[in-house]
Amino acid sequence: MDLINIGKIVNTHGLKGEIRIISDFKYKKDVFKTNNIVYINNEKYIIKSYRFHKIYDMITLDSINTIEQAEELKGLNVYINRTDYKFDGYLNEDLIGLDVYDNEILKGKIVDVVKTVTNDLLVIEGNKKHMVPNIPEFIKEVDLENNKIYIEYIRGLDNED
Repeated sequence: MDLINIGKIVNTHGLKGEIRIISDFKYKKDVFKTNNIVYINNEKYIIKSYRFHKIYDMITLDSINTIEQAEELKGLNVYINRTDYKFDGYLNEDLIGLDVYDNEILKGKIVDVVKTVTNDLLVIEGNKKHMVPNIPEFIKEVDLENNKIYIEYIRGLDNED
């Protein structure tokens, strides 16, 4: 199984086992749907209901029916199996390991993706370690089949000039 973290259970809600999840997963609207599968503590659960409330993704699960059962899950991460879903685009996890090019010049390899409030940053290791915002102004093409990503180089971005 290829598990991907999509959020964290931060609290319960009500007496019937509803849980509050904080999630910034960009495809959560495709995941948090009735009858979809999530994994918590390596255990498989089926989503019975979903709603959005304030800043939380609120779900009920097939075998969690009381507040006591839900409280046992507080603090745990929620995962999906990557192979269960087909997303229209790529996940940050797909970018790690890609070779980074400015035109045809190899600048390095993506070693991490850092989430920030405004946008994700691609951590690139080349001659030096630097970061590039994962936004269309910088990312020109992602070629997962050939393990490449093309960026728009901006002078001073990597302190190599």
